[in-house]
Amino acid sequence: MNGLLCAIVVVYIVVLAARAILSWFPVRPGTPVATIYSLLLDLTEPVLAPMRRIIPPAGMIDLSFLVLFFLLAFLQRVVCG
Repeated sequence: MNGLLCAIVVVYIVVLAARAILSWFPVRPGTPVATIYSLLLDLTEPVLAPMRRIIPPAGMIDLSFLVLFFLLAFLQRVVCG
């Protein structure tokens, strides 16, 4: 069970990082990259949206994203060892 939870946390960190990287580039609708980006948004927004209501952005920086990333990194260290 611990191994499964560890794998889920690691995959979610990768998904979050991929979303961050793709957000730096323009994504044209109808392309395969747009489909991937849409999937990444669908996977991360349910967690990020409630956090954004609590943690306001600091200018152009989405602090809720950073908080989630660091929380997941901490969780990974605890769960994965």
